[in-house]
Amino acid sequence: MPSQPSKTLDSFPNPQPGRDFTIHIRIPEFTCLCPATGQPDFAELHLQYVPEAACVELKSLKNYIWSYRDQGAYHEAVTNRILDDLVAALQPRFMRLTADFNVRGGVYTQVVAEHRAEGWSPSAPVSLPPPTRS
Repeated sequence: MPSQPSKTLDSFPNPQPGRDFTIHIRIPEFTCLCPATGQPDFAELHLQYVPEAACVELKSLKNYIWSYRDQGAYHEAVTNRILDDLVAALQPRFMRLTADFNVRGGVYTQVVAEHRAEGWSPSAPVSLPPPTRS
């Protein structure tokens, strides 16, 4: 059965709920329509999140992103809507969505939207020395 656009986001249980780890997903083929002109807008989306109880199922994410192809949306609105839908489906500890839109009329747009669960704070980064040569 071929895939279809869908607004449904499926998930699966976090395999390591006791550990903070980051999932990075690159979506290079996002498209929507400019609400002013009806022309297509193209973007590369970068999703980063620290899951709580659930992780997003990738085929459902692909079909969800596909569902925007024929919808008019301003860059800022669509980026925040996608983040809100993902947060509602997954309830992550942290999530960041960066949308890098292709040039249009000599203007590049990048929209970054974030969610942080109440009471969650990231671990301190670990700084390791560079490897030594033997």
